[in-house]
Amino acid sequence: MLDFSSPMHLILILLVVVLLFGGRKIPELMKGIGEGMKEFKKASRLDDDSQKKETEPKESEIKVAEKK
Repeated sequence: MLDFSSPMHLILILLVVVLLFGGRKIPELMKGIGEGMKEFKKASRLDDDSQKKETEPKESEIKVAEKK
């Protein structure tokens, strides 16, 4: 398995990225990755909220249970 804990490995990877994409494209790539992560987190939060709403009893169900 590859071990990227060495600083030399990280420097080599960064150098390859700069050579492949160029210095001007890297900020655009990072911005795109950041926006994608933000959208993913937002969607997962919305999904969690919708699941919580499904499991919580509705007000009408609570009133019916109280009357019994």
